[in-house]
Amino acid sequence: MSIENTERLPEAISLLLEWYSASRRLLPWRQDPTPYHTWISEIMLQQTRIEAVIPYYERFLQEIPDIPSLAAVPEDRLMKLWEGLGYYSRARNLKKAAQILTEHYGGALPASAEELRKLPGIGDYTAGAIASISFGLPEPAVDGNVLRVLTRLFACPDDIAAPAVKCGFTELLRADYPSGEAAAMLTQAIMELGETVCLPNGVPLCRVCPLRRLCRAHESGAELDYPVKSSKKPRRLAEKTVFLLCHEGRFAIRKRPGKGLLAGLWEFPNTEGKLSPEEVRGAVAALGLTSEHIEPFGEAKHIFTHVEWHMTGYRIDCAQEPPDLLWKTPEEIARDYSLPTAFRAYQKKIGGVE
Repeated sequence: MSIENTERLPEAISLLLEWYSASRRLLPWRQDPTPYHTWISEIMLQQTRIEAVIPYYERFLQEIPDIPSLAAVPEDRLMKLWEGLGYYSRARNLKKAAQILTEHYGGALPASAEELRKLPGIGDYTAGAIASISFGLPEPAVDGNVLRVLTRLFACPDDIAAPAVKCGFTELLRADYPSGEAAAMLTQAIMELGETVCLPNGVPLCRVCPLRRLCRAHESGAELDYPVKSSKKPRRLAEKTVFLLCHEGRFAIRKRPGKGLLAGLWEFPNTEGKLSPEEVRGAVAALGLTSEHIEPFGEAKHIFTHVEWHMTGYRIDCAQEPPDLLWKTPEEIARDYSLPTAFRAYQKKIGGVE
């Protein structure tokens, strides 16, 4: 790893701890940082903004306050509580891990980063966060925010998408990581700095950064040159036609397959491609339905990590309700069934959600 002046790190740690003591935000999971609370918050915060997570976190804990209740929650209810957060495999892994913890660990998270990493959905970063924040262990938690802070601090030109770079910074931190309360504070301090000061988009707020005197990128006015990251592959585009099948005020939904994208969630019936009204009529007939009226229901777009859906919707009034589809009112769908955010535009059109 191409870094110099690593002797700056102990002073940087001291400055971060001082800054965090004075500037930390009051976030719900920081009020009572039990291992369970830290675990749930860290999983929710993956790929999701803090402001969006807070209401989900509070609702989740109100209904699922501990590991045994997480192990026992029905999957449909878990998906409903997670609805809107996306990346639903995170929720499934939470339940799988809770079942393992209930069966083999007495319903508690182990105080060991090595043991934590054995659980579904817990990688190096989450294991380090739980170990340091909740157990006070000298375990770094290195994510994108931390890499951004460190690559700027040391003006590191290496590609942060390379696993060796993340491992290198983890070991660099581990050599000077404190334990006890200071470990918890340092983990949160570096995250906090990356989220609020050493910003990912736009100009970082160097004038209020506690590390500005030590930062090599700031010394040369090259903050925006770091971190270096190889470009991602372009997303694949997928055309879809969505059927809003309606009979006497009830709309058809179905469960997606148990594997793959949005596995096990509910959806409006849909098919690949952008169909014309005539093609829609034929597709509806293939579902065993008689269409009485078909009208265009607008277009929508949803972006996943690797694919972008371009959807064309049709509302179709049907003469019957075949049993291989589930027919529910918009209010019942909104209350009881977890539909991915991808279909939210159409769910708003039929009513039941704002």
